[in-house]
Amino acid sequence: MKLESDRIDYRIISSFIEPKSRVLDMGCGDGELLYLLNKHLQTRSQGIEIDQDQILECIERGINVLLGDLDSGLTDFKDASFDYVILNNALQELRYPDDVIKDALRVGKKLIVGFPNFAYIKARVQIFFRGKLPVTPSLPFAWYESPNLHLLTIRDFKAYCRERGYKILAERYVRNEKEVFLRPNLLAQWGTFCLTK
Repeated sequence: MKLESDRIDYRIISSFIEPKSRVLDMGCGDGELLYLLNKHLQTRSQGIEIDQDQILECIERGINVLLGDLDSGLTDFKDASFDYVILNNALQELRYPDDVIKDALRVGKKLIVGFPNFAYIKARVQIFFRGKLPVTPSLPFAWYESPNLHLLTIRDFKAYCRERGYKILAERYVRNEKEVFLRPNLLAQWGTFCLTK
């Protein structure tokens, strides 16, 4: 079933998820993704969010949401409580991404991770020619206002998965709201992965 959304990352994430799955969205924001997954795939979902205004929007959408800091862990959840855990556009903002990924794969059978690719060609060009950290659509903040703590590339993430023994089940790449199939570490602004232990 096709997800109705203007956001390509939401459509890609939904393509990884089986209907009627149990889904946990870590850093769920306003709950739009979970709302769409519940509507189109009949998922049973739970969100975690730290921003109280976003939590109110989740509640207005009928999304179950808990107030929580992702770096604090998922101690409230039992092993394999969910079929899928989503960590979309949050990995680079975590203080302890390795711990969070490990915990997400404890409570979820599969983990979906989406993040901006710091090796995208426009970012490389800005560093090379300007000698400054890049500002691009996928990395829109100046260094002093950025919530990003850990900038990573597609190649970095794949190497990390190999080192930790995580199996990548699917991977998709995006530039300018279109999928990229060639040389993603250079040409993609965004990577989305589905992995398991």
